[in-house]
Amino acid sequence: MKAPKFWYTAPGATSWQSIILRPLSLLYQNATVRRVAKPALVKANCPVICVGNLNAGGTGKTPTVIALTEEASALRTSPVIVSRGYGGAMKGPVLVDASRHKAHEVGDEPLLLSAFASTIVAADRVDGIALAQTLKPDFILLDDGFQDSSVRKTKSLVVVDAEKGFGNGLCIPAGPLRETVTQGLQRADAIVSIGPKMTQDSFATRWKGLIPCPHVTASLNPLATGNDWSKEKYVAFAGIGHPEKFFKTLYDLGARLVHQEALTDHAELSTALLNRLKTLASDANAHLVTTEKDAVRLPQSFRTEVLTLPVRLAVDDRMFLRKFLQDALSSGAS
Repeated sequence: MKAPKFWYTAPGATSWQSIILRPLSLLYQNATVRRVAKPALVKANCPVICVGNLNAGGTGKTPTVIALTEEASALRTSPVIVSRGYGGAMKGPVLVDASRHKAHEVGDEPLLLSAFASTIVAADRVDGIALAQTLKPDFILLDDGFQDSSVRKTKSLVVVDAEKGFGNGLCIPAGPLRETVTQGLQRADAIVSIGPKMTQDSFATRWKGLIPCPHVTASLNPLATGNDWSKEKYVAFAGIGHPEKFFKTLYDLGARLVHQEALTDHAELSTALLNRLKTLASDANAHLVTTEKDAVRLPQSFRTEVLTLPVRLAVDDRMFLRKFLQDALSSGAS
């Protein structure tokens, strides 16, 4: 589903759509209040760090989880990631095995994350935590689940897209939020806003007064792949939360994009779609290129025909995530 444009009007601004949907929004908001107030069903025997968001859709959780696994490696600690496996058919709990599992079975994000740490897919997070504990990790990374009270969390890190912010500040369906900013950030231990400086300044102007917890800024930077992107032409496609950001990254690297195919988040990469894009690329003497997350959904026959541009989270306060992780580890499973 593509987010409606009226979700991202200025905070406090009213559109006729948001006015009509406001009663349903209040029902959704109140339901979330009741859900997060429920007592936890399970307390893990190790720290649980939740990487979540307030917005529906992509905000940068996956790169943040990857960044935390890299900090864990630097600290010589071993995490297990627990995900619901959005877009996958398997209910789990199951330990993701990239050698035999496909994206349509376990979801594209868990398949990508499994390259960085042991990853479990479970429709029920309580079951996922139970399986994770059998692997005896130093801590568990809960990918999403900020509004799920079933698991007691040691620390919660909220991720937000600095450009989109919290939209019009309203809950679904009148706005993009799963819960209000005030309600959600009262439970957060920190917030990471992701985007370039211009959008960070705008985000701070609009939302800083509502942030009661530590706030750190970050950006998504492309990994050096040894490829000089400015020398070739490309047909780019992306099925992520905000495909336009991927296309801009390519432009900033000097890539000449002859075609941009913006797909919905987790969109199926059908043979018909890929063949059409392949023909476009061939006709323009261009290369196909996609995101790291989309690449794991490619059929095996297309893996060698599509370039991948991976990105990594760069936090402006370089020690922030390490300190956040150290604090969680020192807190134990409390």
